[in-house]
Amino acid sequence: MNFMLDAIDSKAMDALQRDGRASWADLGTALGLSAPAAAERVRKLIDGGLLRGFTAVLDPTTAGFPVLAFVAVTLERQGTRRAFLDGVRAHPLIQECHHVAGDDDFLLKVRARSLGELESVLADELKGRLGIARTRTTIVLGTAKETGRLPFGKAGGPPAAPARAASPRAARRKR
Repeated sequence: MNFMLDAIDSKAMDALQRDGRASWADLGTALGLSAPAAAERVRKLIDGGLLRGFTAVLDPTTAGFPVLAFVAVTLERQGTRRAFLDGVRAHPLIQECHHVAGDDDFLLKVRARSLGELESVLADELKGRLGIARTRTTIVLGTAKETGRLPFGKAGGPPAAPARAASPRAARRKR
């Protein structure tokens, strides 16, 4: 569904991504609306399917899941796709599953407590049960940026292109 946002909706999405716990009064102030009007805007964003919910963002390492890996998966045959997807959806350590173009069929984001736990997920649960022909695992050594935020509004958008300096000749003409 393609959702048409006006400037206030964009500002609301940016504000909610920064602080999903903001009160309706605070959100209304940020949007230049009353608290009930801000709540109504958010309800419409939820009803329209753009805003899926609110959640706490945990630090994975502090929470005990320091191992992050991306696993490229190739299925044995397409007939195993449904069982694979059902297994992936049910597995708590698999955070994301993306159907991808290229040499592989899917790309998984997996968080684990240890390399041993990651090995168990790969060897016992993925390869052993879900009809996988091949995996390629990339273990993350460090993360420079990780966000789920989308660039809404001026504050969250891409930086503006730097202004081009006028040539010395053009600058002389302006004088």
